[in-house]
Amino acid sequence: MHDLETLQSGGYRNAGLTHLKLSCPLASFPEGILQLGDTLEQLDLSGTGLSSLPANLGTGLPKLKAIFLSNCSFKVFPRELASCPALESVAFRNNGMEEIPEDAFPPPLRCLVLTGNRITTLPSSIGHCGHLQECMVASNQLRDLPDALASCKKLTLLRLSSNRLSALPSWLFTLPELAFLSFGSNPCSSPTTNGLHAPRGLASIAWSDLEVQQPLGAHTSQGLWNRSPHYAEEVAIKLFRSSAGTEEEDDDDGSAADEMAAYLAAGAHESLVTILGRIHGHPDEDTPSYQGGIVTQLIPEEYTPLNTYHTTTTTNNQEPPLPSPSSSPPPPAPQPATPSQQTTTTTTTPPSIDPPTALAMLTGLAHCLAHLHARGMAHGSLQPRHILASAADKHALLTGFRGATVYGHGSEQGSGGKGVEKVEVLAFGRVMEFVLGVARDGAGDEGEGEGDDEKRREREEVERGLGELCGRCVAADGAARPGFAEVVEVLEGLMGWRGMMRIPDVEPR
Repeated sequence: MHDLETLQSGGYRNAGLTHLKLSCPLASFPEGILQLGDTLEQLDLSGTGLSSLPANLGTGLPKLKAIFLSNCSFKVFPRELASCPALESVAFRNNGMEEIPEDAFPPPLRCLVLTGNRITTLPSSIGHCGHLQECMVASNQLRDLPDALASCKKLTLLRLSSNRLSALPSWLFTLPELAFLSFGSNPCSSPTTNGLHAPRGLASIAWSDLEVQQPLGAHTSQGLWNRSPHYAEEVAIKLFRSSAGTEEEDDDDGSAADEMAAYLAAGAHESLVTILGRIHGHPDEDTPSYQGGIVTQLIPEEYTPLNTYHTTTTTNNQEPPLPSPSSSPPPPAPQPATPSQQTTTTTTTPPSIDPPTALAMLTGLAHCLAHLHARGMAHGSLQPRHILASAADKHALLTGFRGATVYGHGSEQGSGGKGVEKVEVLAFGRVMEFVLGVARDGAGDEGEGEGDDEKRREREEVERGLGELCGRCVAADGAARPGFAEVVEVLEGLMGWRGMMRIPDVEPR
C-alpha cells in the first residue's frame, strides 16, 4: 500500500517502483503516477471511486503491464487503455460499467476481468486481441458473444455465468486452448438442479448442533456435528457466500448459490467429498451474501492439493505468468496454480507419485468426471489446485465447484453438451501433464535393486500409455479428443490386474 501524499510530493519519483497501490478516494487520476513511467508495471487503484483516465496514459506509462480498477465508477470502458503498448492484464470488477467502445482494448491484452457490471455486448474488436487467454465476464447482461471472439485462438478460460445467453455459439468449441468454461445461471444452461436433487436421506442439520473449531480454508471450517447428546462426529462445515462488491475473486467463476447447488447435484462418487447434510438456522440466513451451507466428511490430513506436489514440468505455452487481477496485496505464501501459470515449482514436497500411483489417481478422477458429465454437469475449474491427493492411498478427490455448470443433455439447451465435455477433456489432459511431471520426478528418486526390472518395465509401460492418452486429450481439434467414457476405458486397460478401484464407504442414497 502506498501513500497519496508521498506520491504528490514526488517521494516515489526515484524509488524505482514497479508496483503502485492506492486505496484512498480519488476525484481524478493523480498526475504523480505518470512520473513513475520509467519503471511502473502494475497499478492498482481499486476502491478509489475513480471514473476516468488521462489521455496520455499510454505515453506516460509505457511499461505498464497490469491495471486494476475494480470497485470504481467507470460506466464506460476507457479508450485510453488502448494506447498502453505493454498492457496485458485489466480488471474492472463491480463498476456498474454499461458500455465498451470498439477498439478500446490494448492489443497485448491477455487477461480481461469485467465481472459484476451491466455490459450488454462485447465489441467485435475483441477479435484483435490475439494474445487473450482469460476472459471473465460473469454477472453481466450479455445476450450473445461476438463472432470475432473466435479469432482469440489462445483463449484458455472463459467465465460467462449469470448473463442472459440463450445459446453458446458452435465456434466456441473449436477454440484450441479453451479448457475452463462456465456458463451457469444463463437461459442456455439447465436450471441448476436439472432435476438432479440432493441425495435421498440428506440430513437437515441445525446450526446449533454444530461446533466450529478451526478454519480449513475460505468459508470452510473443521468442526463437530453433535448428532445426539452422546455422539459427536468430526466434520467439515462449508458456507457459501457471495463476494460481489468485495475484493474477493470468487464470483469471477460463478455464484455462491450455483456452487452450493452443484455440490448437491453432483451426487455420490468415490472421488467426490461425501455430503452429510444441509445447514439450517444459520444466524446469517437473512443477509444478502449468505447463500447456504453444507456439512461434509472431514478429509484426512494426508490429502493435499495436487499443485503442491513437486514438478518441473513446463507446458507448451511459453508465455510468462499473468499478473494477478486481485485488488488485494499478494500473500507471502506460494500461490495455487491458475490457468495462466506456465511453470509450477514448489519447495514443499509431499510423498512422491510413481507412475502406477498416478494411473490410479487419474483413473478415479476420470471416473468422477464421466459421472458428472453423464449427469449433464461440467466442473469448469479442473486444475491441480482443486484436486486433493493422497499418494499413500493412490486416491484423489475433486473439489472446487464454484465454476461448475449444469448444462443438461437436451438439444433445446443449445449448449453443445459434447462440446462442453471435450473442453473439460482438454483440462483433464493438462492435469495429466502435471501428474506425469510429478511421476517422472518421483520415479527419478527410486533406487534400482534386484528384481526391479519388471517394475521398471511396468512403470515405463504405464508412462507410455498415459503419455499417448494425454496427447489425445490435449489435441487442438476438440472433436478429435476422446470423451470421458473412452478416457476411463483406456485408463482401466492400462491398470489391468495391477490395481482394483477403491470401494468407498458411501451410504446408499
